[in-house]
Amino acid sequence: MLKDTPPLRESSDSITSGTEAKFPTSRSMPFPPAYAPPDVSQNGAAGSSTLLRAGSTKLESIRNWGVSTYKCTKQILYEKLGKSSRTVDTELEAQIEMVRETQRKYAAVLRLSCALTAQLAAAGATQRALGEAFADLAQKSPELQNQFLYNADTQRALTRNGETLLAALHFFNNSLSTLTNKTIEDTLLTIRQYEAARVEYDAYRSELEGSGGNPPELLLANIERHRRHYERLRDDSAVKLKLLHENRVKVMNKQLLLFHNAVSAYFSGNNVALEAAVRHFNIRTPSPPSATSLPSLPTLPTLPPPAAAPPGPPGPPAPAAASAPVLPRSA
Repeated sequence: MLKDTPPLRESSDSITSGTEAKFPTSRSMPFPPAYAPPDVSQNGAAGSSTLLRAGSTKLESIRNWGVSTYKCTKQILYEKLGKSSRTVDTELEAQIEMVRETQRKYAAVLRLSCALTAQLAAAGATQRALGEAFADLAQKSPELQNQFLYNADTQRALTRNGETLLAALHFFNNSLSTLTNKTIEDTLLTIRQYEAARVEYDAYRSELEGSGGNPPELLLANIERHRRHYERLRDDSAVKLKLLHENRVKVMNKQLLLFHNAVSAYFSGNNVALEAAVRHFNIRTPSPPSATSLPSLPTLPTLPPPAAAPPGPPGPPAPAAASAPVLPRSA
């Protein structure tokens, strides 16, 4: 078997020379008759052109965004340095500043009202625990059972009234939070868009002023487009400010009336007025109105007046009070 094997050099030469191909190459393999290669010439060209157009559109948008950002940043910096003028609507700017100040003040009122609600909730929890302690002591102290029961019922009634007040305060806080964080914030979003459009318009206007007497047509078209955008957002901001003012007055009139009636009725002990204030605004209370009356406490017995002392023999007259000596006036 070893003698019939060709030498290593001859076998390697026969493989590398390529004179005798043992296996057919991929190019010589015929396709089956049912298979036809797809024609990718047109589809490939269409796909490549679509990708090129999409890429060029993205590059163009990125370039326009970069140019606009540069011009707006330059305009804002020049306005702060006093090197460029800005378009100002005096009446609208005053209304915008008033709305922002109103939002800050309403947010401060909301924080204080939430703090008051938390403190009253803690006081209500303390009163509930105190009423339970009085009721427990009433069962263990027969000689003081009536007094402990009176105090336990009083604390329970105060707790129920506090829960009614907390329901009114939660309604007030939710309404004020919606007005401050959603309604006013929606108007301020339009105002921020208006301010951004104003900066863009002023940036292109400043470029027009610096171009001399022969501005390009593209610059004039951009200025006209940004001017129309600025005027549209200015009108939208004015309309939203007017609607916000009407809505704010209507909402706060209702909420301030609820806050005043509920708080004054609770701290004055007027349970009927507290329930009436809550029912007027359709606020759901945790307890029925009939359980809010305070128990009547027993009246303490009155002590008899002290007896008058019997008259004694007349004594010597009381000495008159010594008057202060009169000092001579200096000449």
